[in-house]
Amino acid sequence: MFTGLVEELGSINSISKGSASALLKIQANAVLNGSKVGDSIAVNGVCLTVVEIGKNYFTADVMAETMAKSNLADLSIGTKVNLERAAQVGERLGGHIVSGHIDGIGTITNIIKQDIALLFTIRPEQHLLRYIIHKGSLAVDGISLTVAEVTETDFTLSLIPHTVANTTLGFKKTGQTVNIEVDMIGKYVEKLLNMEPKEHNKPDKLSMSFLAENGFI
Repeated sequence: MFTGLVEELGSINSISKGSASALLKIQANAVLNGSKVGDSIAVNGVCLTVVEIGKNYFTADVMAETMAKSNLADLSIGTKVNLERAAQVGERLGGHIVSGHIDGIGTITNIIKQDIALLFTIRPEQHLLRYIIHKGSLAVDGISLTVAEVTETDFTLSLIPHTVANTTLGFKKTGQTVNIEVDMIGKYVEKLLNMEPKEHNKPDKLSMSFLAENGFI
């Protein structure tokens, strides 16, 4: 589990590709502190397992499913990546709950400077839009961000200078892709609302009124 607060920018040292997978060697410093083989590190929001740790680097396997569902397949040697170690119990949760399991990809369609902020407009895969809400939380390349606007086709993020300076979004251009993980609470609620009951004495399905009456919303 992650918070979406990027700890450092790493870079890709090498990529060894298989038929549908890859082994990444990633240059890093801060995230190596306290990490060991078998630990999880989020790379551009993708939860990867550390398989080797060396001086100023770690390696991680990327399976076929991850290659297909994220933009890690587009990485090249020298590319900057957002890195975050798994959250520790008892620390402040400064972002939101991020699983590191990517839901889909979005394409940056516009970048506008607004005073000190940068406004990023991103067009996600269509099936993700139903989970994206105004002022809701979203992980973009592993960065916990708040949605400033959302339309039927895209959404906009307002980035503070710190985010631009300390994450990969500061290097992104229009036309490039980002990994998107929507807020998992929305997905759970959707499934519960559409779940068929197993007992005859229970309602046919959950409803918004039922959730409201029982203090869930």
